[in-house]
Amino acid sequence: MTGLLILGKSGQLAQALMRLAPEATAWGRGEADLSVPDAVIPRIHALRPWGIINASAYTAVDRAESERDAALVLNATAPGLLARAAAELGIPFLHVSTDYVFDGTGDLPRAEDAATAPASVYGQTKLDGERQVAAAGGQWAVMRTSWVFSPDGSNFVKTMLRLGAERDRINVVADQIGGPTEASRIAAALLLMAGRMQANPKAGGLYHFAGSPDVSWADFARAIFDRAGLACAVRDIPTSDYPTPAQRPANSRLDCSRIMRDFGIDRPDWRVDLDTVLKQLGYGK
Repeated sequence: MTGLLILGKSGQLAQALMRLAPEATAWGRGEADLSVPDAVIPRIHALRPWGIINASAYTAVDRAESERDAALVLNATAPGLLARAAAELGIPFLHVSTDYVFDGTGDLPRAEDAATAPASVYGQTKLDGERQVAAAGGQWAVMRTSWVFSPDGSNFVKTMLRLGAERDRINVVADQIGGPTEASRIAAALLLMAGRMQANPKAGGLYHFAGSPDVSWADFARAIFDRAGLACAVRDIPTSDYPTPAQRPANSRLDCSRIMRDFGIDRPDWRVDLDTVLKQLGYGK
């Protein structure tokens, strides 16, 4: 068998994975168009990797409301077929999911076995993907995470830096709470899990992993401006003042105790990771 296969190489998570595992094979749309997943499976069988990490997804949350079929293929059909290919090869398959599989009610962290009830097409397609991965019959792990940021791609931190440099004051939603998670932390956790799963065929399952402490988008924005040295004020607003096509979870808190118990992976402090990302982007005190 060859090395590890990473799918979705243009995304911020795959970029982080490639930095931490430069010896891995990384495929993007040019090498593996997962909008036509059946065409990708023979290439995986030919490559014969020792494991697969799927960092590819349809992540346009609002556009998914009107592009359900496209989101379903990338978020559910493709992961299911990939997991089945991994099962046929007898190798571990790791897949990334989201807090959007929950309805976002309440104020307590959700454990892996909490009831799911997606409030958006995006969340439903991601939940469908989780189920197809679990049903594929092989060794698998699904990691639900939230509020991903990094120096790559498009994310909340980079948007706030742009707006904070342009404006003196912005409105930010204050009634959605979650755990910001830096992409390299997710990548490191996935790589550790993949290695453990290769060594132990019984390892795997459904896990939560998110940064700590939980925070509102508004307070996250304040931390970004403060640590970047930007004099932009934040005005708290309710979600109702910022309507979007897709409903966002108000409660994105995730109970991450299972991944600590099984793999020794603790929740990272997003404030430390934010400082690192800001320095990478040329900001910071």
